[in-house]
Amino acid sequence: MTYISNTAADRAEMLAAIGVQEFADLLGSIPQAIRLDRELAIPPALDEHSLVRRLQSLAAQNSDLEANLSFLGAGIYDHFRPAVVAALQSRGEFLTAYTPYQPEVSQGMLQAIYEYQTLICGLTGMDLSNASMYDAATGLAEAALMATHLTERDEIICSRAVHPHYRHVIETYAKWTGYRVVEAPLSEQTTDMAALRSLVGARTACVITQHPNFFGCLEEIGPITEAAHAAGALSIASVDPISLGLLKPPGDYGVDIAVGEGQSLGSPMGFGGPLLGFFACGMRFLRGFPGRIVGATVDQQGRRGYTMTLRTREQDIRREKATSNICTNQALIALAATIYLCELGKDGMRRTADLCLQKAHYAREQLSAVRGVTVEAGSRFFKEFVIRVSVDPERLNRRLLEQRIVGGLPLGGYYPEISDGLLICVTETKSREDIDRFVAATAAAIEALS
Repeated sequence: MTYISNTAADRAEMLAAIGVQEFADLLGSIPQAIRLDRELAIPPALDEHSLVRRLQSLAAQNSDLEANLSFLGAGIYDHFRPAVVAALQSRGEFLTAYTPYQPEVSQGMLQAIYEYQTLICGLTGMDLSNASMYDAATGLAEAALMATHLTERDEIICSRAVHPHYRHVIETYAKWTGYRVVEAPLSEQTTDMAALRSLVGARTACVITQHPNFFGCLEEIGPITEAAHAAGALSIASVDPISLGLLKPPGDYGVDIAVGEGQSLGSPMGFGGPLLGFFACGMRFLRGFPGRIVGATVDQQGRRGYTMTLRTREQDIRREKATSNICTNQALIALAATIYLCELGKDGMRRTADLCLQKAHYAREQLSAVRGVTVEAGSRFFKEFVIRVSVDPERLNRRLLEQRIVGGLPLGGYYPEISDGLLICVTETKSREDIDRFVAATAAAIEALS
């Protein structure tokens, strides 16, 4: 057994062994102005009971959804998580982070991933699903790269109504791979169809939209897909999985590649992660698929079994010839999505989506009556919508937080032309009393700030 000593003599011996006299000599590359000129404020060692109490006091400084009412969405959502999800997901059999390369010892996880793929295909109306991507942003960027390889074209058209974070990831991918990203402008809060049609051309590999889009509005996915196909380009859609309880699946619109964020399928908000990118497409794109697929087969005795297959695009398989650097998947989060979808079933998903729709429309109707709040009339939306306020949105949110209410997302940082806008999200978890409290608090805060 090796022991680590910390005496002055031992420290001096270690420093001498690496050719320096003092610890400070190791910091030569760090400017003096930014070095800490005192000892670290590390408290003395605590016994177990005292340590637990200390950690609890620190954790109590955090804010969570048990103590606050949240109307913040914009990509990560407060949906109900059935108790069965955590109960099954936390079983020890699923808590290994190691990739199931050896099917003989990984049948449980492989079957779970296979079931996940099957459910995502059913949800999106597509033929194929991979075992998941890191998140919706990387899934969308991988879809764009896939389209450029399949069409041998170098232009990516992306609607400005797509989540700003997703667009940033697409632009980052495109910058270092030599592809050109063209932004389709907005008409109010949806994609400008006339402008989009004028942009699509012989260089266009794909047209990317989000449905419902970042503002929560419903896009004209059918006409957008037709415009892409007329030019020989692919149609890529980012979709909200909960909305598919009511809305047509992307496969019914002829969309070629469907991606989305699966956090809402049984995973908590968790300070922004971890997330889950689902990715589905038509069978004709099988050989261009990123990531991994789990397939079902039989062994020599005819017994059903599962194994990873078709990992032809991955970095760890083809290295310099690879067209995707994502060589893993979010298996534990995908497991949560699998349990969630099985628990709710078709009727449960439909009911959840309908509750989101009805409650969001009730909230917008009530907010529209508040002095200092303006909403766009006639816009079709699912569970998110934009309000414009007569006061600074950031100051309004700070006032709401004093009432333990997390307000909507201020839009000015992403869309300067909507600097007075807030993106409000209402899910099935909000009661009428919750919404009425939010509306009353908003009205009081605006009046106080006016």
